[in-house]
Amino acid sequence: MQSEPGSVEFPVVVDADTLRTLPDALLVDVRWYLDGRDGRAAYEQAHLPGAVWVDLEHQLASDDAPATAGRHPFPDPDAFAREMGRLGIGDDTVVVAYDDTGGLTAGRLVVMLRMLGRRAAMLDGGIAAWLAAGGDVEGGRVEPVPAAFTSRPWPADRLADADETAALAAGDGVVLDARARERFTGEVTQIDPRPGHVPGAVNAPWSAVLGADGRLRPVDELRAHFAALGVDGERPAVAYCGSGVSACANLIAMEHAGVGPARLFVASWSGWSADPERPAELGA
Repeated sequence: MQSEPGSVEFPVVVDADTLRTLPDALLVDVRWYLDGRDGRAAYEQAHLPGAVWVDLEHQLASDDAPATAGRHPFPDPDAFAREMGRLGIGDDTVVVAYDDTGGLTAGRLVVMLRMLGRRAAMLDGGIAAWLAAGGDVEGGRVEPVPAAFTSRPWPADRLADADETAALAAGDGVVLDARARERFTGEVTQIDPRPGHVPGAVNAPWSAVLGADGRLRPVDELRAHFAALGVDGERPAVAYCGSGVSACANLIAMEHAGVGPARLFVASWSGWSADPERPAELGA
């Protein structure tokens, strides 16, 4: 039975051993690479048995939005429901998403589904952890079996727009920027319209939630990590990144550690910096 939007009684993270106890879970491969590598090709070469592949660019984001909405704006609820149904995700489907980058992209699907009250979790450590635990992989494509996914509006209490993000950063909230430090400070612009970050935001690189083995750090370490950034589970928190993808890794780590949920600024820096009226802060 699906939960109310924004709330779901299901772990946000599962390990390989737990995954084996979920034989009816639908596995979704969410590999996508900022450097232009082909995620679908990686999937077809080797993926978890029975896993379907999701196209982050076209199924987890809108193709038609203004620049101020960012590079990966959320799709219209009806379009998202249609694409989820095509993947075989129904209202009551248990979804376990994975990638090969520590949750960098798998987190996007998990966050979106959980916002709508669906049971979805990220596979801790992704495909590497699955293989390390003795799991098998297969090649080729798995054709999804269509399912019925009911369209629901994106819950406003789990999202933040640019004005709300600015107000929290300047007020009693905490705004986390998940980009690498050199992009946060403005030393490297990369693909963003302008260098810098949202004034008042703190740098919280998404990769900092991972241990050396590519899995999430222990819960006590995650709590200490976020506490040092000002996140205590009481103050309102918003996470953003370059385009609303890697910030989801922070959201998942926060929920896993018991200091979430936080809100997502989907447009992130790509949307903020596309608006010349929005100020940019440079440096640490």
